[in-house]
Amino acid sequence: MKQFFVLVILLLSLSVPALAADYVIGDGDVLQVSVWGVPELSVLVKVRPDGKITLPAAGDVAASGFTPASLSKEFSKFLSKYVKEPIVTVTVTEITNNKVYISGGGIPSRVVSLPGRTTLFKLLCQLENVENTYLQHAYLLRKGKRILTNFYPLFIKGDMGADIELQAEDIIHISNTESNKIYVVGAVKEPKYIPFREGIKVLDAILEAGGFNEYAKENDVIIMKKNNVRLRVKIKNLMRGDDLKQNLPLSAGDYVIVSESIF
Repeated sequence: MKQFFVLVILLLSLSVPALAADYVIGDGDVLQVSVWGVPELSVLVKVRPDGKITLPAAGDVAASGFTPASLSKEFSKFLSKYVKEPIVTVTVTEITNNKVYISGGGIPSRVVSLPGRTTLFKLLCQLENVENTYLQHAYLLRKGKRILTNFYPLFIKGDMGADIELQAEDIIHISNTESNKIYVVGAVKEPKYIPFREGIKVLDAILEAGGFNEYAKENDVIIMKKNNVRLRVKIKNLMRGDDLKQNLPLSAGDYVIVSESIF
């Protein structure tokens, strides 16, 4: 008969939204503790900040840090003093412990409570304007270690092989675009900054700034790198098709300076 009861409990548990088998209960989670055939010992309780819950007869017992299955075994030990061969199940009915933290200034900092198993890609899809942040410098911090850097391949290119399942207490750092800009100045029609994107080249940047104005020295364009390296580019030769190697790739933080002619 006991085996029959166990089978019934297992079947009932399948109707509950699935959690990962290794989900670790934490402070604030709500638990349904059921003792088969002893309703007076069955309770719906919330894990206190000290990590404990109060069970009838057993008193205060630790709950944080256990999986539902391991906690069921612990409770069975406690209640065996009062019930012969107790059948105990623990179900997590509300998750408040599964939090991740977002910082970095690319989007407003926040604490996100995950309803269940969630991947980084799914979380990024919930964030507004994340595609305009500096995803190349984003990273995921877990227990003090960076385990994933550069979200660009995942979120922009759709490289799902770079996706990762989030865990409670993960920190997701997403930078703003201040360091992710290319500045185009000098003799262009619309001096401006352009958000860096992978593969952008010097001619792309100039065209996005409206192209050369009437005073531009098209063969006297300087790319100023972050380390103060200056690269001279002859765009006029490039546009004639004489020297395609002049179309140099750009990096975040570069300045494209188009010189002006006096006459």
